[in-house]
Amino acid sequence: MVHKIEYKDRNCEIDCYLPEGSGPDKNASEELRQMTALEETLERLRAVPDFFQGGKPRIEKIVLTPDFHKGAGIPIGTVMMTKGFAVPQAMGNDINCGMRFYTTDLSEEKIREKLPELTRKIRHIFFEGGRQIPMTGRQRQALFRYGLEGLLETSRDGGKSGLWRYFQPDIQEKWLSRTVFGGSLKAEYTEGLEDFIGSYDQPSYDDQIGTIGGGNHFLEVQRVAEIYDGQTANAWNIKKGAVAVMLHTGSLTIGHHSGLLNRKICQGIYPAGMTHPENKIYPIPENGAAGDAWNRFWSASGNAANFGFANRLFLGFMIQDVFTDVLGECEMDLLYDAPHNYIWKKQIAGEAYYIHRKGACCAGGCAEMTGTEFAYYGEPVMIPGSMGSSSYLLRGLGSPDCLWSASHGAGRKKSRGDAIKGNYEAFRQFMEKFHIITPIDPERADLKGRADILKKWEEAIRAEAPYAYKDIDEVIAVHTTHDMAAPVARMEPIFTVKS
Repeated sequence: MVHKIEYKDRNCEIDCYLPEGSGPDKNASEELRQMTALEETLERLRAVPDFFQGGKPRIEKIVLTPDFHKGAGIPIGTVMMTKGFAVPQAMGNDINCGMRFYTTDLSEEKIREKLPELTRKIRHIFFEGGRQIPMTGRQRQALFRYGLEGLLETSRDGGKSGLWRYFQPDIQEKWLSRTVFGGSLKAEYTEGLEDFIGSYDQPSYDDQIGTIGGGNHFLEVQRVAEIYDGQTANAWNIKKGAVAVMLHTGSLTIGHHSGLLNRKICQGIYPAGMTHPENKIYPIPENGAAGDAWNRFWSASGNAANFGFANRLFLGFMIQDVFTDVLGECEMDLLYDAPHNYIWKKQIAGEAYYIHRKGACCAGGCAEMTGTEFAYYGEPVMIPGSMGSSSYLLRGLGSPDCLWSASHGAGRKKSRGDAIKGNYEAFRQFMEKFHIITPIDPERADLKGRADILKKWEEAIRAEAPYAYKDIDEVIAVHTTHDMAAPVARMEPIFTVKS
């Protein structure tokens, strides 16, 4: 049975899909209640002539996914469908934070045998300036405006220097169909990104592309531990015992730039003299007062989303370079790349709606995947557990009740601050069992006496340790119970890379 949340002072009902016996914590519930004050903002704006045009704007539905927990203004795991307007904050600032999943022909035995060498090479490429991703201003502009299609068209600028040697146009073109939106969102503008784009013809390096980012972002090399759906697994080339690569990251500072710009755009069209929303959540109308602001909003969002797709692409090249250098030539084939922080435009019965996902995967079924190679199985859904625990690959079942959505992870049960405190024995056991590669090597001789550095390193790992998160198996069970998505395979970590 679906848990319903209603607030007496709000005109909305929320479907809450949570593990059995648990409800949203007080902080997340209060944040959600404050978010729904958006209804009051809409009511005030409806009274302003010409602010909205073409029908009454409304929140159609709100759904909470099983990993629901407190965020920053809008909780993680919130899915909201609206009509007549969009809400930039409802996709978060890390626009197009998402997942990317590869199958490989590598063996776990070979990886474990070479783990010390792999670790050194990973630190060099990921954290010590060894990425080598030169790009011209023309390439960056094409990336921001046209996404992966833009990179495909300008890839010759990179030649075969650095990681561009792994960019094979025929493969990249095929992978567009395995990426949500084709990895390519058209953007009319590149507002505020001129300095980052740089000289049009000259190649240069930046410190963003090919970056994992902090928090719960990671790159993980995994072993397929169990297969639940043999037919789908076979079609997706998922084999028990095989090695897979899962990536979780987003648009980093580009996303934060776009999020800030979107907030300014929304505030700029807000009626003069009207009290601003106390919750600081602003809608932007698809018609009426928005004018060019609507195009600027979608361009800023598209710039960040396109960068997020490219960031995950190059992180894939980086781990492929590590494998090639240490283990020899290997095959890495993309299964899927999907955002869990974005706004989807959806046509229902000939009318346009906007599905906002903040920390929630798209989980389309066979009907939604018509015309793709996933039409017979449903959309691949990647749900990682906490660091060191199992991750799952599922297939979407296209549930309209769940707004075609699923979790994007296990979901926190402890804040980062609380997770850092105590749990010393659990942390010790965790560190003995799992191999984590970070910028800091705690075994370095010159760090042995640096208690300050080692303390910060340990706290960063404690904040993301398994005991800080919900049980991933319970989260997956909710998806099965409510026909959100069906498990295909379970993966276990071989090693995890975190900033």
